[in-house]
Amino acid sequence: MRKQKGFSLIELLIVVAIILIIAAIAIPNLLRARIAANESSAVSSIRTINTAEVTYNSSYPTVGYAATLTALGGATPCTPASTTACLIDNVLAQDGTPAGSGKSGYGIVALGTAGAGGLNTTYVAGAAPLNWNQTGIRRFCSVEDAVLRADPNLGKSQTPEAAHDTCLGAPYVPLNQ
Repeated sequence: MRKQKGFSLIELLIVVAIILIIAAIAIPNLLRARIAANESSAVSSIRTINTAEVTYNSSYPTVGYAATLTALGGATPCTPASTTACLIDNVLAQDGTPAGSGKSGYGIVALGTAGAGGLNTTYVAGAAPLNWNQTGIRRFCSVEDAVLRADPNLGKSQTPEAAHDTCLGAPYVPLNQ
């Protein structure tokens, strides 16, 4: 009797089926982990912007808060000025709208709002996933009170919050600090 070499077709199909079952279990968990990491990066970016806005307001009291996100950054080598404050990384300082660039799957914006006398007395920083349900599922925002807020409605919006009063109200709720 001859000794058999190799595997039968049935044995190979069983191994492939087992691999597919393991992949079907692992891939969704991997995607959820990636979304959680992207959301964590967005929250960290908003906190960085809050710190930079307070520093900017102290450094340039005749301007108030930065009018745009790009005013907080600056290309290397960076020379501090009111238009390039060198307070945040230039990658974060880029326009973060869905049509623009983003950081870790999130588009991030920050806008100062002029009050009396042309001084930027308020600001809003917002972050939204560039591809909903692929890079993130929640939007985040913060204003000059530095309280981080999230949209718990999973609103499928890819537009970062840019309205000060909207960030302070519904549907946004403060995150647990």
